[in-house]
Amino acid sequence: MHFELTREYIEKLVAGIQQQDIELVQNLTNDLHPVDIAEIFDEVDAEDARFIYLHLNKDLAADVLIEMEEDVREEFLHHLSSEEIASVFIDNMDSDDAADIIAELPEKKQDEVLSHISDVDQAGDIVDLLNYDEDTAGGLMATELISVNENWAVITCIEEIRKQAEEVDEIYFVYVVDDSNVLKGTLPLKKLLLAPEKTLIKDICNTDIISVKTDTEAENVANLMEKYNLVAVPVVDSIGRLKGRITIDDIVDVIKEGAEKDYQMISGISGDVEASDSIFKLTRARIPWLFIGMVGGVLGSLIIGGFADELKIYPEMAIFITLITAMGGNAGIQSSSIIVQGLANKSLGLDSTGRKLVKEVTIALLNGLILSSLLLIYNIAIHHSIALTLSVSVALVVEIIFASLFGTFIPLFLHRIKIDPAVATGPFITTINDVIGLFIYFYIGRFFYLFLM
Repeated sequence: MHFELTREYIEKLVAGIQQQDIELVQNLTNDLHPVDIAEIFDEVDAEDARFIYLHLNKDLAADVLIEMEEDVREEFLHHLSSEEIASVFIDNMDSDDAADIIAELPEKKQDEVLSHISDVDQAGDIVDLLNYDEDTAGGLMATELISVNENWAVITCIEEIRKQAEEVDEIYFVYVVDDSNVLKGTLPLKKLLLAPEKTLIKDICNTDIISVKTDTEAENVANLMEKYNLVAVPVVDSIGRLKGRITIDDIVDVIKEGAEKDYQMISGISGDVEASDSIFKLTRARIPWLFIGMVGGVLGSLIIGGFADELKIYPEMAIFITLITAMGGNAGIQSSSIIVQGLANKSLGLDSTGRKLVKEVTIALLNGLILSSLLLIYNIAIHHSIALTLSVSVALVVEIIFASLFGTFIPLFLHRIKIDPAVATGPFITTINDVIGLFIYFYIGRFFYLFLM
């Protein structure tokens, strides 16, 4: 059933908290989806949220913590003791989620929380995961999975799966390992159920394995799972030993974070920021690209100043300055965005740079010719001079071609030298194209006015 958060609901819930009416608070929250409870926490103060949390059942409490926005969760955890975090949350969630949450805590509090986890094996798994870079397969994986030995018979395997399944929320695959825990294959549940009881697992498992190593970058894991349409992928160490698994929900988070980062960079914001961050942090993230834009504006003004004599004689040229700069910036952004997208999802081949450049030139030429023709008709219709009409139309074609080439080449070049190509989009390309577009416009204009006026 869909839950709608209303002011009346919040008032009733807060009244129950103030009256210390635990039964009322539990009746209002325990049947809700974790996402809905996380949304409630945005509407109440930290102490009220703490009261609600500590009176949720433990499984639900763990799920709510996972669903909270990272910055909100970080603030919320500040109001909980180390023992409360360990007992209410960590013992009831997968190791990867637990490691992610503990990683957000100060180092001293991390140690305190880990010391309060009663299950030593689980605490050890979390510590191991904390040692991996968060942007690698090791940092993404969970250690909870179903694994069986290749030398077991089917009947033994089924009994073992029943034991291991208690610790695993979703069973996507049964992983087959040898005596050294080296991954040997996967076992479909259907094949397991249909096989004779005495059949050895190594005789019926699939040995064609798609896996990733613990140091594989998270972005590459996401691309692999998308390419092969996987819902889970095993993670192995450098010698092939099974260490964990990554499920599709973890990859969705990676894709979402990557998209948000690229969008911020395209918009001219450096760093990973949220709307709720401090004024200083938001200012620091925005000002570098605004500075680039300002420098570009100063350069543009210098170019216009350099052609001041022409503008005094032919002031009508000023009419189309903004059109030229805007069209160049837009064309560059379009080309760069397509390239950045292709690089992100690995749809561009290793040797496709030349073909892509040729394609973008062709597209730019067609777009430029169509738009300049329309502009030519417009200028003739309102009786602008032939010199201005030709200057604007020719400059528009040249500028769109150049901007498209620039927007294609720069992301590819940055990618080749291991710099995130998303930095090339947005204000950077727009500013450069504005400056060069003015050069193109005024030099072409100088030529036509010299010979036609």
